[in-house]
Amino acid sequence: MGGPGPQSGRMEVLHNGAWGTVCSYDNWDLQEATVVCRQLGYGRAVAALVAYGGGSGPIWYDDMHCNGSESSLTQCSHRGLGVHNCNHSEDAGVICASECGY
Repeated sequence: MGGPGPQSGRMEVLHNGAWGTVCSYDNWDLQEATVVCRQLGYGRAVAALVAYGGGSGPIWYDDMHCNGSESSLTQCSHRGLGVHNCNHSEDAGVICASECGY
């Protein structure tokens, strides 16, 4: 993630050696952010938002839907890898709480 702090920024995913983004336009909320924060080893999710500046490269995920208990975004439903109707101005971002607090 890259943002104003170490626990915040644009959500990027590595797939087959290529970094890509996640679209925030549809269904990106605290349930998905909770999974991201857990996967990265941070505390709870504080916010799910449009990212700090658009990314580049592929958009890997769109229409993500997590129930919040998954250990990885790959366990959540989505349109299909690389299938999207987004642009990089809609890239997803998260803010995670640190283990010691926000």
